[in-house]
Amino acid sequence: MTNLEAVPKEAGPRRKAEIFGATLDLLAERGYDELTIEQAAEHAGVNKTTIYRWWGSKPELLRDALLDSGVLRVTVPDTGSLHGDLAALADAVRVLLREERTRALVEAALVGAVRHPALRELVVSLLDGGFTRRQPILERAAARGELPAGFDPGPLADALAGALWVQLLLRRRPPTEEFVRALLALLLDGCRARH
Repeated sequence: MTNLEAVPKEAGPRRKAEIFGATLDLLAERGYDELTIEQAAEHAGVNKTTIYRWWGSKPELLRDALLDSGVLRVTVPDTGSLHGDLAALADAVRVLLREERTRALVEAALVGAVRHPALRELVVSLLDGGFTRRQPILERAAARGELPAGFDPGPLADALAGALWVQLLLRRRPPTEEFVRALLALLLDGCRARH
């Protein structure tokens, strides 16, 4: 099993669902730093040795719990335009972040990822994996002539995600629809300027 694979559905302790649920509940409620494996075990009704047998550390447990939960899954839109697709994608993220528990989970994961390699690896993997799933948006845009040939989509994806996370983590508010509109206008004007 690679570092980025969740424990397969058939593998793991019998009470894996309860362990993951308890871990994510505590993460949302208390944040990354205050969460302990002992608390997760108690909340799930299992012995802490059960958790340590399957996950060697808190970041590893969180990695698998987050992967298993699918909390950040967003459908790839196809509206017929790059602006429409990115607006729909940003709106889906915005709607996700309006939900208090999801917002708390995202925040805790991002904060933990700054200091812990296992969790950072997960967050980067989720971002990269999400980007890969959203690659068709950019391929369709290039085929329609909305992006220049050979366009590197990495900075666009990072700028979009970064602006949304700044709103969430630093400004302490979910991004508004108006913010997303202004952001997309700015980013897409910059992309077109590269022609």
